[in-house]
Amino acid sequence: MFKRTSAAVLAASLALAAAGCGDTGDDTGGGTSSGGGSKTLTVFAAASLTETFTALGKTFEAAHPGVKVRFNFGGSDSLAQGIAQGAPADVFASASPATMKTVTDAGDAAGTPRVFTRNRLVIAVPPKDPGKVAGLADLSRSGLKVVLCAPTVPCGAAAKKALAAANVKVAPASEESDVKAVLTKVSLDEADAGLVYRTDAKAAAGKVKAIEFPESAKAVNDYPIVEVKKAPQGALAERFIQLVLGAQGRAALTAAGFEAP
Repeated sequence: MFKRTSAAVLAASLALAAAGCGDTGDDTGGGTSSGGGSKTLTVFAAASLTETFTALGKTFEAAHPGVKVRFNFGGSDSLAQGIAQGAPADVFASASPATMKTVTDAGDAAGTPRVFTRNRLVIAVPPKDPGKVAGLADLSRSGLKVVLCAPTVPCGAAAKKALAAANVKVAPASEESDVKAVLTKVSLDEADAGLVYRTDAKAAAGKVKAIEFPESAKAVNDYPIVEVKKAPQGALAERFIQLVLGAQGRAALTAAGFEAP
């Protein structure tokens, strides 16, 4: 299922996590960290969570003086493989249960993953919509340059389900490693359309236009989160997860366009 993942992406995941955790010790106390020792909490998270988790990371740092939250955002499949191959992450937030299963099957999850939000697809087009796209069926038109996520990535798997539900066949101009890469190609007019998450289109308002389509209801993705087994910062990892699951996390996710699980 994951053969398309590049070795370079996995190497980058491992290097980033190692750099983030090299100066930390395990947080075993109940209070916040202060004074002499700084701590780094390393969170591997789906690319579609970039804006929301970055903001929550700042909230977490403000509540935990001396703690730095380091994020590794990317395709969930690549991140899951990185963890399964030994990347020292503390938290993993995936864009689908299927990619989370890579971590749980490898025995690298501390406890049971919890679904904290949901997301669905929209069609992203450049603001002037040169391809005159009105719905999912238009993506099959000859000459229209469409980009999708790779099928091993949650947004790619969701796109496949949505297209199948609409009985639409698309020959993509490219298959990207994560949803942000699809969004970038559309925003730079390098593609006429792409299937991205509603939240990503909302974050890029003004750079792309979002077109809703009914078949998105057939391909809604659940997002699970879990503490990684043997997390260098286990106690902090659970606190971050509680922030995501709690009222502040729900409010931030709702404001970004995510749906309640």
